[in-house]
Amino acid sequence: MRVSTRVEYGVIALADIAMNSEKGESVSTLEIAQRQGISKKYLELILPLLRQAGLIKAQKGKTGGYTLNKSESEITVADVINALDTTVLEEMESSDSSGSLRDAVDFCLWGKINSFMSDFATNMTLEDFLQHCRERMSSGWDMYVI
Repeated sequence: MRVSTRVEYGVIALADIAMNSEKGESVSTLEIAQRQGISKKYLELILPLLRQAGLIKAQKGKTGGYTLNKSESEITVADVINALDTTVLEEMESSDSSGSLRDAVDFCLWGKINSFMSDFATNMTLEDFLQHCRERMSSGWDMYVI
């Protein structure tokens, strides 16, 4: 599956904000850019979309930046994806003609994949996603040096 860099970087930025604002501290665009290797200018286009969707809130001032606007358990992956690109999870249109192989493939394959992807994104919370990320990141340190 391919998604736009806007969605990919938006998910990364939101995860970074969630992980680095757990103590109530704001996370700046520059900090996210440096930690994640994403252009600050590009983040400045993405973060307002997440804010407009009500997922993050901005704080101005010297220690300003972003924090989550909702708890991790209240934000779904679908919320994040839809805030950044409404076409990723949109329902496929069914065609009026029936009986053709094309219609069968659209319904039996692409429609099912789209449905599974939508269900997955709707049922996975940011909290679940971050737990998987933390497990994945910590498993890289399971090595012994003699």
